[in-house]
Amino acid sequence: MNTFQTLSEFHKFCALPNPEHPLISLIDYGQVNYQTIESQITWMQSFYSIGLKRDIQAKVRYGQQEFDFDEGLLSFIAPRQVLQFEMLPTEKKPSGWLLLIHPDFLWNTPLAKTIKNYEFFGYAINEALFLSDKEERTITEILLNIQHEYKSNMDKFSQNIIIAQIELLLNYAERYYQRQFLTRKINNHEILVRLEHLLDSYFNGEEAINKGIPSVQFIADSLHVSSSYLSSLLKVLTGLSTQQHIHEKLIEIAKEKLSTTQLSIGEIAHTLGFEHSQSFSKLFKTKTNLSPMAFRASFN
Repeated sequence: MNTFQTLSEFHKFCALPNPEHPLISLIDYGQVNYQTIESQITWMQSFYSIGLKRDIQAKVRYGQQEFDFDEGLLSFIAPRQVLQFEMLPTEKKPSGWLLLIHPDFLWNTPLAKTIKNYEFFGYAINEALFLSDKEERTITEILLNIQHEYKSNMDKFSQNIIIAQIELLLNYAERYYQRQFLTRKINNHEILVRLEHLLDSYFNGEEAINKGIPSVQFIADSLHVSSSYLSSLLKVLTGLSTQQHIHEKLIEIAKEKLSTTQLSIGEIAHTLGFEHSQSFSKLFKTKTNLSPMAFRASFN
């Protein structure tokens, strides 16, 4: 696996001249020529990269999952993430831009902390962001503004101006991702259906008894998405977090058992994954304003 600690190392691997700034660089993706004869390339980089790419003729894996470039253009890669390309034979030449940002460039700026809040950098699986022509022009203009600034004579204002442009780009991307969550309804609703089936199966089978209440990470892993991606998607589609979905399903099944079976409160708590019935009763009352006993009594 290739490891790139500096932008210069990555430039060299792409057969490009040394970067004009050691910590930030905009690459013309059409000029990239990876210096390897291998059809499969794996690397880990110590810097952020934001790619606006067309005609990617490769199967791409980010982390442990495939990254979908079929229709999307814009992608975000965080430092210390494993990226794998399996190059496909083609006569098409990719084009676009690749912005590299070393974390040291962000040092002593608010973005050094807030960049971690942009969840699309941390997705274990994701699809590239689809852009309309107008949105693509907006992002391209910001990228070129960044390049123009670092190619100019750097002064005491340059870093702040570039940081402001990066923040602008990230905020536009966040807006566009929210729109993509809403407009790509078929894929999104498929995850909702799979989530519903997963929770039904978990709480109605033996898994809750054997493993306890499922964690957010377990649910995300079972759906082959990252926990942050899943929470973002569910918040947009339903207004509820993943944890809230777990609790809603748990309470739904608890109500069913309380109203249709003779199981004791302790037995119901056990089947739903609680070690202690008091914890179950507390959650039930928080969600329904009734104790399990009071809820059951309302049916008699």
